Amino acid sequence: MRSFDFSPLLRSSIGFDHVNRLFELASRLDETAPSYPPYNIEKLGEDAYRITMAVAGFRPEELDVTVRENSLIITGKAAEPAQPEEKVTVLHRGIARRAFERRFQLADTVKVVGADLRDGLLHIALKREIPEAKKPRQIPIVTAANTDAVIDAQPKAAA
Repeated sequence: MRSFDFSPLLRSSIGFDHVNRLFELASRLDETAPSYPPYNIEKLGEDAYRITMAVAGFRPEELDVTVRENSLIITGKAAEPAQPEEKVTVLHRGIARRAFERRFQLADTVKVVGADLRDGLLHIALKREIPEAKKPRQIPIVTAANTDAVIDAQPKAAA
């Protein structure tokens, strides 16, 4: 297994500690990781994304989409099938309805805006919403010539 040292990148970056954890998590995943159910991650626009997951045979009440902290967790648990009136012998079972749990890590600015199930595909809509505090803003530079704008860099003492 290969180990990467990200310390040169982190020297000039502030607040990206979680990226190192993501790389560690990705390095632990290998080809034996579960591949069921298959899914696509699509970028629909500048700030719009969609996860499409093939969940053939699952009903909406058998699926659960949960957002916890920065994780999107999709679980599926097939209910027991109702007993048919006639005895059925399955010769080949190619549609897997086994239980699953799929996790996706979301950036702080990505929000889940909806989910719908159509034609055996679960579509989860995501949108990047950048709060005003994180949008770029111009910082005025104070010089001796324009002393009417004063920057107080020292925190004020509690009274």
